[in-house]
Amino acid sequence: MNLKTAKIISLLITMTGAIVLYQGATFSWLGDQQGYEPQQPIAFSHKLHAGDNQIACLYCHSSADKSRVAGIPAASVCMNCHSQIKKDSVEIQKIAQSISDNRPIEWVRVHDLPDHAVFNHSRHVTAGLKCQQCHGPVETMERVYQFDSQFMGTCVSCHRTHREVTLDESGKPLITSESTAKKLMASTDCSVCHH
Repeated sequence: MNLKTAKIISLLITMTGAIVLYQGATFSWLGDQQGYEPQQPIAFSHKLHAGDNQIACLYCHSSADKSRVAGIPAASVCMNCHSQIKKDSVEIQKIAQSISDNRPIEWVRVHDLPDHAVFNHSRHVTAGLKCQQCHGPVETMERVYQFDSQFMGTCVSCHRTHREVTLDESGKPLITSESTAKKLMASTDCSVCHH
């Protein structure tokens, strides 16, 4: 390799590095969707529902304490209230039309882990974790966005910091500080989330 070729290669490497550093704010690692705030088909305000009206997360995301996934509420859940409240609103009319057409609302997923990672909502919800620990202050969000990067290190750090889960006599998590109950340690074993 002659000196001219070496200088060209060196210049290309330097320019590539400069571009990567310059683009650093827009470059994202696998699974990093922090700040992602997609437009949804219905202008749904978590601030109004979960914040101002204090509707519990489990009312709409009813499988979060029973299943791996939190679930998206059926349009009929919305209409439990909205058949009487604000039923003439344009957004509520979209929900009513969805039911009338027997067509689900196509919500855009906000929190989406990479395919090689598994998160079980029921294990965490029944252990007493608040939704806000992972999802941030959802009750203050007009439109939900991904609050945290949800990198593996966040989960591992939480498992190392909040390791003890109290169980009752039947083996179910007990959300008290009863000292006579058995303790379960949160796992940091790779196979718990990667299987």
